[in-house]
Amino acid sequence: MTTPTSSRRGPLLAVLALGIVIAGAAGTWYLFLRPAGPPPVSLATLPPVTATASAGTGSATEAPSASADVGATASSDATAADGITGTWVVDPSVGSISDFSSTFVGYRVREELASIGATEAVGRTPDVTGSLTIEGTTITAGELTADLTTLQSDESNRDRQLQRQALETSQFPTATFTLTQPVDLGSVPDEGATVELTLAGDLTLHGVTNPVEVPVAARLQGGVITVVGSLPIVFADYGIATPRSMIVLSVEDNGTMEFQVHFSPA
Repeated sequence: MTTPTSSRRGPLLAVLALGIVIAGAAGTWYLFLRPAGPPPVSLATLPPVTATASAGTGSATEAPSASADVGATASSDATAADGITGTWVVDPSVGSISDFSSTFVGYRVREELASIGATEAVGRTPDVTGSLTIEGTTITAGELTADLTTLQSDESNRDRQLQRQALETSQFPTATFTLTQPVDLGSVPDEGATVELTLAGDLTLHGVTNPVEVPVAARLQGGVITVVGSLPIVFADYGIATPRSMIVLSVEDNGTMEFQVHFSPA
């Protein structure tokens, strides 16, 4: 004879088993249907850029205006007439962080998530300042500073964790790069042409400074110099401990620093 208790237990176990199956399926489908992260930086996929405000002012999400277009044209004409000699500063008015056409500095790290699998974490901040100094066709000085406290990825919990572990942005809020050797361009680049360079400098991250050589691609277009590049980072070289989390099974001990920076004449 079937007791009342056993008769109720059967349906409950079936519901529980169904829930486990659905949860597992949901995790699998999330792995394949989750939004793809932004692609690596590349001038090839970056749309044409134009400064929409004076360098060092405004917002990266400001809409272009008629007067801004006139200013950009004047800047482009001045560049053609005077070459590229002078000081160029990071221009936050170019592009938009919503589609990653603006200035940003960020990271890429491979991680293994519980019930989801391997994925690539990508975080970026548009809060970047800096400048380039060019004499003739030689870059004689350059520096960039990124505010790491405003790094954003597709997971807010990951962003919060970086404040107290790994990058520890609450203790080390910025990353800086300073050019230590001049770079000879050879000639003033043609409008829209891509120039490949290697920048030697000091990278300070997590309070540790190391000499680095960063391969970059640069383009002069519409009175704006755009520089993109990436650099492998071994965490131990900068005293960075691999982050830990209940939902993260493992994180590789290395990652990639990447950047896309727009400069306009000062």
